[in-house]
Amino acid sequence: MCGIFGIIATDESKYSSKFLKKTVKKIASLSETRGKDSSGICFRNSSQKKYSLIKATSPISEIFDSNHYSNLLKENLEAFSTKKTNFTVFGHSRLVTNGSQLEDFNNQPVLKDNIIAIHNGIIANDSQIWEKYSHLEKKYDIDTEIMLSLVSDFINKGDSIQQSIKKTINEVYGTVSTAMFFKDKNDFVLGTNNGSLYYATNSNDFLIFASERYMLEKLISDLNTQKYTGHLEVSQLKANNFLLINLDNLSVNKFNVRDSITKNSFEGKTSEEFDIEKFTIKGINNKKSIVIDVDQYYLDSEDSSKRNLLINNEEKINRLKKCTKCILPETFPFISFDALGVCNYCNNYIKRNQPKSIEELKKIVQPYKSKNGEVDCLVPFSGGRDSTFVLHFVKKVLGLNPIAYTYDWGMVTDLARRNIARVCGKLGVENIIVAADIKMKRRNIRLNIEAWLKNPNLGMIPLFMAGDKQFFKYANVIKRQAKLDLNIWGINFLENTDFKVGFCGVPPDWGKEMIYSMSAKRKGKLFGFVAKNFIKSPSYINSSIYDTIDSFLSRYLNPRKDYYHFFDFYKWDEKEIEDILINEYDWEIAKDIKSTWRIGDGTASFYNYIYYTVAGFSEFDTFRSNQIREGILNREEAIELVKEENKPRYNSLRWYVEIVGLNFEDTIKKINQIPTLY
Repeated sequence: MCGIFGIIATDESKYSSKFLKKTVKKIASLSETRGKDSSGICFRNSSQKKYSLIKATSPISEIFDSNHYSNLLKENLEAFSTKKTNFTVFGHSRLVTNGSQLEDFNNQPVLKDNIIAIHNGIIANDSQIWEKYSHLEKKYDIDTEIMLSLVSDFINKGDSIQQSIKKTINEVYGTVSTAMFFKDKNDFVLGTNNGSLYYATNSNDFLIFASERYMLEKLISDLNTQKYTGHLEVSQLKANNFLLINLDNLSVNKFNVRDSITKNSFEGKTSEEFDIEKFTIKGINNKKSIVIDVDQYYLDSEDSSKRNLLINNEEKINRLKKCTKCILPETFPFISFDALGVCNYCNNYIKRNQPKSIEELKKIVQPYKSKNGEVDCLVPFSGGRDSTFVLHFVKKVLGLNPIAYTYDWGMVTDLARRNIARVCGKLGVENIIVAADIKMKRRNIRLNIEAWLKNPNLGMIPLFMAGDKQFFKYANVIKRQAKLDLNIWGINFLENTDFKVGFCGVPPDWGKEMIYSMSAKRKGKLFGFVAKNFIKSPSYINSSIYDTIDSFLSRYLNPRKDYYHFFDFYKWDEKEIEDILINEYDWEIAKDIKSTWRIGDGTASFYNYIYYTVAGFSEFDTFRSNQIREGILNREEAIELVKEENKPRYNSLRWYVEIVGLNFEDTIKKINQIPTLY
């Protein structure tokens, strides 16, 4: 879930200090798209026998501006050019998952038991591994620690580096792309269990690695590196492949952690143990910028009083007139009922869960299939249940070799991230993450909620979620960078929530072809409504407006080419999907709701609380009503399901409100005071 990178130039090379300095800065900057929560960089100075680590609770650009970095860079470049030692540097740009970035020891590179490592990914079962190997000492919160402790423990018991890596990776459930350096050895390890790692070398005196192919290709192109290094071939480390590399001459031994391992001649070559010096740069971060697991966030003494602030108007809502076929109430936008009490949404519904055959999809994707095992498809991957099922099917049934693309805008919960890691690790699928400026995104949410609370209007609620719509834009960016055409999405028509624009005065479109389709006339009504509310409530005109405009452009104007919805070809079945996810991937379920829908989306609990409290229904009512119309559920089953699903999700609600910088008590009280539609 982060960006890792590294450069090694041997003592036999004659690269200029200017070239190496530019190369480090360029590859680090490219890696920053993977995360800006914290960062770290490490130099290995073989002439002085030391590793020098710099960690920052801020983006890597702040490291480059520091005196620590300038001094170390100068020192290492001088040692390289005058004392003929290797120039070795590696680093990390972090999207925080396990462990607060405000604690220095949770940031990377991680030092533990004579190993210095950078790690991209999530080890989802780290707690279980700690329990299994209870003799190991846990010092930090970060999941990477268990990997280093295991490798070190196996080495100390007599295993080779390769055997230790193999044993460790086979204990892990999740994703690992890593570079490991050892304080007392001249070898280092570079490897991945899901293919999210690339390297380029001239097999002579220069090696560079990064988390994405595009990063290396961009660097080679922009800096014209081949003018200095000769031809550099960018290669992907495929899933479960690791390299053991000798730091003296960059000789490489490749091994697969799922195969038997044979000892290599140079493996484990010892050297005088290196010293460690550490520097820390404290950025401007606070509790609101930390990603904390929803299920572990609240242990304070005010928990009960805050929980009791949440209301559930179930009795009043149950007295509303509702459709006799589905469960939509009279407060639903543009609803009307016929003489039998059946709503116009039911009467105009066109069944969608009667898809074309999967054989047709197989014929469509056949021309896109790679003949040499290279990536051939993009699967936008939120970590939700539908996109997870699609990724599973694309890889295991369609036989494609996809990249899973995730856009993290600050509202992807740790639960979703762990599930992403579980699935990508098990499938051996590369996961490209585009991390937004999360602090900025959360600030924008806060500004728009504050503006909304001054003059609440249900039609303006989607503004809270505007920041995630760049998902569509970056899908096209990743396709272009990865040189892909085919993209297969996990969107299904049962999730249609047109009521959101219905509250803007935009009538339903009974015959639209795609869930996100919107005619020019309907777009005009929507934009007019938003403009009128901006004028009426000037607080909406704040620093978030540029991001909001970009979100509209991303959603409605981005081209969709070679673009397919999987559930247009495969019948959506909730039980089948949940069985696959839970039984094959040990998919994690939220603790504050029984449904598996939208559980990794940090925003859903908040806006559904507002819709249900003010309008008497939520997304769950629309979703279950669509299932009734498709013949998947009967009305009685749907009523029982939404009774549970519409209960306020305290943990998720409080996480959301406080993570964006609002006061939970004040915010909930203001929502509770909004006049209801019933």
